[in-house]
Amino acid sequence: MVTANKGPVAFAYRELQALAARQGLGFFFESTVMDGAPVLGIGREALLATTVQRIRGVLNSTTNFILTRLEEGTPFAEALAQAQAIGVAEANPANDLEGWDAAVKIVVLANVLMGADLRPADVERTGIMGISVADAQAAVQAGQRIKLLCEAVRDGGQVRASVRPTPLPFSDPLCQVSRTSSAVTVQTDTLHELTIIEGDTDPTTTAYGMLVDLINIARGRHRPA
Repeated sequence: MVTANKGPVAFAYRELQALAARQGLGFFFESTVMDGAPVLGIGREALLATTVQRIRGVLNSTTNFILTRLEEGTPFAEALAQAQAIGVAEANPANDLEGWDAAVKIVVLANVLMGADLRPADVERTGIMGISVADAQAAVQAGQRIKLLCEAVRDGGQVRASVRPTPLPFSDPLCQVSRTSSAVTVQTDTLHELTIIEGDTDPTTTAYGMLVDLINIARGRHRPA
């Protein structure tokens, strides 16, 4: 089973994983977060014998593109129109602008990499509609950039998740991604910080992630013993 559809994974990851196991099938969904970048694959294959304590990410291309344009002095409505013209933003961009797409993605990461059992409605969420050119440029003048930051944090036996516009210092790797680029930083109890940065994307990156998933299933990876 291979999918790039975020919704089923965000709302029913455990159920779908159990169903695949009962049927003796692989279940892979790398392209649901950061397109073809191997974020979930690294978690599955390389983050063994460690505990993920925190995940921080810039995961929504539409909002990151708009925030970059705001820094450059482009008004919000014009920046949105540009995002739609290049095919990044939907005709109805509400899910992106209000933070829902980002919330779905941080839920996928939290549930898969941190063992959480969250749903998108559990995410504390604020979109970017209130951000202006003045806000974005003032942040840059202060040595920061405003990013729609997705975060999942382990708090005792629970995991809390949030999505909100956040000024990040230039020293933060997540601050450096612009336009349609994405990035995620994973903090663990042993590796401390691991950051994965993906450059500007196009449909081939999503297709690549799905191809890798198919290859892994063909290799018999992670099927029940």
